[in-house]
Amino acid sequence: MKYQSEVLVPHKSALLFPQANVLQEDVCLPAAIIKKSALENNIAWMQRYADRRGVSLAPHGKTTMTPWVFQAQQKAGAWGIGVGSAWQAAAAMVSGVKRVLMVNQLVGKANMLTVSRLKNQYPDVDYLCCVDSLSNAATLSAFFHQQGQILDVMVELGVPGGRCGCRNASQALELAKHINELPGLRLRGLELYEGVLHGDNPQPQVEQLLREAAELACELEPFVEGEFILTGAGTVWYDVVCNIWLAAHKPAQCRIVIRPGCYITHDEGIYNVAQQELMARDSVACDLGGDLTSALELVALVQSVPENDRAIVNFGKRDCAFDAGLPQPTAHYRAGKPLTLAPGAITSTGIMDQHCMLKLAPGSDVQVGDILVFGTSHPCLTFDKWKALLLTDDEYNVIEELETLF
Repeated sequence: MKYQSEVLVPHKSALLFPQANVLQEDVCLPAAIIKKSALENNIAWMQRYADRRGVSLAPHGKTTMTPWVFQAQQKAGAWGIGVGSAWQAAAAMVSGVKRVLMVNQLVGKANMLTVSRLKNQYPDVDYLCCVDSLSNAATLSAFFHQQGQILDVMVELGVPGGRCGCRNASQALELAKHINELPGLRLRGLELYEGVLHGDNPQPQVEQLLREAAELACELEPFVEGEFILTGAGTVWYDVVCNIWLAAHKPAQCRIVIRPGCYITHDEGIYNVAQQELMARDSVACDLGGDLTSALELVALVQSVPENDRAIVNFGKRDCAFDAGLPQPTAHYRAGKPLTLAPGAITSTGIMDQHCMLKLAPGSDVQVGDILVFGTSHPCLTFDKWKALLLTDDEYNVIEELETLF
């Protein structure tokens, strides 16, 4: 029997009061909030960077999956939006995005049918995906040729031990020749993701991969009609990608496309560290003026103080990223008024599904019902926990709810 209730169950972050203020508990907490001023700063800063370097920007949309953000990035000048799946491509097109780079392989009948229908429904949208094997290329060609369509693709270059992608230039060249003979495909360029390279000092490996990619692009040029798309760059090495590719010999009609994603809200963790390192090595970024700033916060309530040195707040693994460090307190409020938060006074030490455990320094004044604001690390895995995030001004007044399409 289907259960029916007269009680409306709100989604997370549902507003309960008009003209709501997060610090006045006018919304259900915990809530993920985005400061509008910081968000707009980040969108503008990265677009200025791409424009200054003379490259195109296709932010990776899987970070936010938020139509409002897609539209703001496109309005600011983004050349396209990057995605990782057919479902994400659909979300981008529904949001009004005019160029979608699916930087992943398209496999599976239902996924191919989804893309085919999207091409019919949004004929003015430029959609591209990646291929790295002869078999996938043949399957895609047969399917889209049968639909009377041509699928635009990019060869993906990978690294041994990494994720997808041809493992060397000879494989990539063989694949490009094969694509050129298939009726349902059209080769548009070359894609890679240098972020799969890790270690104590991955920069030399990143630079070598980028040089090899530029050389490979020249070899693939005869198989691409018109503009050649050469794309890479996550949120860590986008300056290095620009440096290497702008200086390299490459196809005559080459468009360099960078695809950072997490810059959109930045963070207080791994991407803050990465950006500081980038600013230290990149004079172009320094000369732009300003910088990226953390825009995404988690606001939660202290629900228990069971021991003098321990408090529990009402968020957990269901609400935030925890893979790259636990959210850490950045501000403390009581009855809507700010309290002093000394460095190290309150520290997140553990997390469960719905609880986060805090270590309190001696003398810390933390009470049940207090509000704590937390900075996060790795925004992707916080965004995907929420059906809606709250866009606020700097005083935590809610401007609107930003619905996500995860």
